[in-house]
Amino acid sequence: MKNLTYKIKTAFLSLVLCTVTFSCQDFLTENPQNTVSQNNYYQTEQDAIAAGNAIYSYLGSYNLDFAGPFAGNTAGAYHSTFWITADLASDNMKNNQLGAIYNDQLANFSYNSDNANLLEIWRVHYKIIFLANIAVSRIPGINMNEATRSRLVNEAKFLRGLMYFNLVRMFGPVPLLLGEDNPLEPGAAPTEAVYEQITSDLKDASALPKDGQIQEGRATQGAAQALLAKVYLTQKDFANASAEAKKVIDSNVYSLWDNYADAFKLAARNGKEAIFSVGFGDGGGTISFWEVGQFNVRLLPVELSNARDKVNNTQGWQTVTKDLHDAYLPADTRKAATYMTSFTGDDGKTVTLNNIYIKKYWDEAADPTAGGSTNDFPVIRYSDVLLMYAEAQAELGNFPIANENINIVKRRAGLPAVNITAIEAFREAILDERRKEFIGEGQRWFDLVRTNKLNDKVHKAKDAEYTTPIPVLSQNYQVFPIPQQERDVNPNLPQNPGF
Repeated sequence: MKNLTYKIKTAFLSLVLCTVTFSCQDFLTENPQNTVSQNNYYQTEQDAIAAGNAIYSYLGSYNLDFAGPFAGNTAGAYHSTFWITADLASDNMKNNQLGAIYNDQLANFSYNSDNANLLEIWRVHYKIIFLANIAVSRIPGINMNEATRSRLVNEAKFLRGLMYFNLVRMFGPVPLLLGEDNPLEPGAAPTEAVYEQITSDLKDASALPKDGQIQEGRATQGAAQALLAKVYLTQKDFANASAEAKKVIDSNVYSLWDNYADAFKLAARNGKEAIFSVGFGDGGGTISFWEVGQFNVRLLPVELSNARDKVNNTQGWQTVTKDLHDAYLPADTRKAATYMTSFTGDDGKTVTLNNIYIKKYWDEAADPTAGGSTNDFPVIRYSDVLLMYAEAQAELGNFPIANENINIVKRRAGLPAVNITAIEAFREAILDERRKEFIGEGQRWFDLVRTNKLNDKVHKAKDAEYTTPIPVLSQNYQVFPIPQQERDVNPNLPQNPGF
């Protein structure tokens, strides 16, 4: 009954949001008696706030995609599919979800343009972009507090920039839609044009208030600067990447928790290490729209629910490679904080698991049920900024500063400091550090692609664990295929080479 209640609540709120923001005209037939005329909306400050909140809602769990690959699902951009895809299609994760062929395809690189995950990611991201475009277009014309108006528009630009950044990295040239009235069959814009728009949106969003001066869960100045640093790093513009990361560091707003595990405690939600997170659960007044997250449902073993009465709905759908688990040095405290290979049941007996599971999102003391997690999804943490700054500084030849910043992260993990002065060695050290720091956070595929290490790392990790050979991951695998269902209705969409 609990799950049914969740579905009813989300369906109802989704319909309310559709009525308020007119974001669902593709899915619902309008009844003039129970909807608000679009001409009568976007008139007040409350209308503007509702329009902004609607964008955030789809980050978590509001996509009633009646025509999509999972009809009627409520998966938002960071609900699960996006971050699972980015770790499955790498050397980090394997699929353990029976019948989920689309996840098997990603893990063994047999996917094509019909992959259901890619279609969901495409559609949900463009849904959020459409809502952001409405906010950017309509809010400036509302007679309201000037500071609030500017903030809401820049929040929408941040979220639009974030969505386009995900899309352009995953698919390459994509339609660049910036208004409400778009062509029925838009073509794909060059990647350079998409990146220019992302940069413009994030520069505008850098005028947002700092963390602590705005409701928790909303985009902030630090979030815009941190994301802009990642945009520049992806484009190998190391000088600008370094400058933006340094702004976040010099703001003195963020810092690391003393222990890696503390970054994922429920009490640490929107805490000092969180630069931008997507909220789940009641949120204590934060921007949050969904009762439970999918972290523990997907990542903790089903044996846990069987052996402990309080634990429920842990499915263990995704596991990690042995290569990743074995890569940690003995002193690295992140290993024990991150993985579960055994546990003690209610009967006092040890349950040894056949796979390696991720437990870092489970705050057992605060949430003994596990499957009902109200944790946040960490889009950007402060450790990411430190490692981006270290990488950019190394690429600029400033190894003392680069070592200083990678060592901040290493020191928190209980590891000895390094003093690397060769660029290839530092690149490998950063890639390794990011892998262990951000497992289960949807970063690995992007890191391997931008460093041109996808083929080498995947084969090293997965060849020994897969009976079906993984193909040579040529340049064609640097982007995913454009979903065929989208191309079927839009002949102007290209297809990426090899698909």
